[in-house]
Amino acid sequence: MAETLQASRSSVREAFRAMELLGLIEIRRGEGTFLSTYRSYQSVELLASFILRESDKKNELVFTKTILEKEVSKLAFNLITEEDIKQLSAIVKTSSYCIEEREVLFFQTLFEIVDNTLLTKIWRLLQAYTRTLDTIYYDVTFYENLLQQYINRDYDAIEKVFNNWLNLTYKKDSIHMHESSHNMHDS
Repeated sequence: MAETLQASRSSVREAFRAMELLGLIEIRRGEGTFLSTYRSYQSVELLASFILRESDKKNELVFTKTILEKEVSKLAFNLITEEDIKQLSAIVKTSSYCIEEREVLFFQTLFEIVDNTLLTKIWRLLQAYTRTLDTIYYDVTFYENLLQQYINRDYDAIEKVFNNWLNLTYKKDSIHMHESSHNMHDS
């Protein structure tokens, strides 16, 4: 293999060790080298380990996911039905869901209401990336407040629900990120 790759044997061994550490291959002594069994989200975890080394990138990723969830919540406003609100309310009230399941089901429902394949794919990718992080999830009060805005038909309050959550959750970080996003719009 070293000849084929025109690399030294030690470089090839080092590359194999790195791939083994990443979980891409298994080296079985006396048997050979084999591809590892594929796990769903394995590539996401792998990419996340490289891309998200800096903590500010992790915060930006979670912030970006939150912005996308806020926008889909607003896009769903004119499309949402009473049945949809009942379905979302049931998701919030079901105590058997863990925090992460509730978040995924809630926003997955909103993305289905909006019916935009590209937005949904982007959100799923962000959701998968943030699973690899120590993420802060929305609490039940957040969902109840958001649902109340759909019931009250108060579009502008949706933005306030998210901003309040960001300010409570991230405090200084959200203000910094909020200022950064304003600076980008000013340019």
